[in-house]
Amino acid sequence: MRITPLDIQQKQFPVKFRGFEMDEVYAFLELVREEMEELLRENSSLKETISRLDSQMKDYKNMESSLKDTLMTAQQMVDDYKNNSRKEAELILREAEIKAEEMLRDAQERVVKIHEDIVDLKGIRRHFKEELKRLIQNHLQLIEFDREREGEDGAAPHGNGGFIKNELENEADDL
Repeated sequence: MRITPLDIQQKQFPVKFRGFEMDEVYAFLELVREEMEELLRENSSLKETISRLDSQMKDYKNMESSLKDTLMTAQQMVDDYKNNSRKEAELILREAEIKAEEMLRDAQERVVKIHEDIVDLKGIRRHFKEELKRLIQNHLQLIEFDREREGEDGAAPHGNGGFIKNELENEADDL
């Protein structure tokens, strides 16, 4: 059974012969009652404070949990972003390497083609020189043949014939 301050205040003691001084007992009971009332008020106030602090602690724990979840999500996003960035950089690097290889292969093919064209042009030039040399030699032979024929006819050779022949022979030798 719980005793309240009202129980203490209303408590009656039977009076016996040679008992306690009643005024002192009632004064002491009044003091005990007041102390008990103060303790009950303090206890009630402390219970309210505990309840309020428990509520705040739950709120803080919820906030802490939310912050942890947010930090974990942010960390996961950062890790994903890093991984995606690294993969994208690797992909770009591979594409650049492939493109560089293609450009190098194209350049090498062009060099080979230009070299082939140069060889072809040198062949054409050599062939042209040979043909021109043959043509000059044929003309020289024709001039010589004409001169011999004119000499048989007794006619005087043309004054330019020797000069032209010498020039054509010099040109043929230069080729």
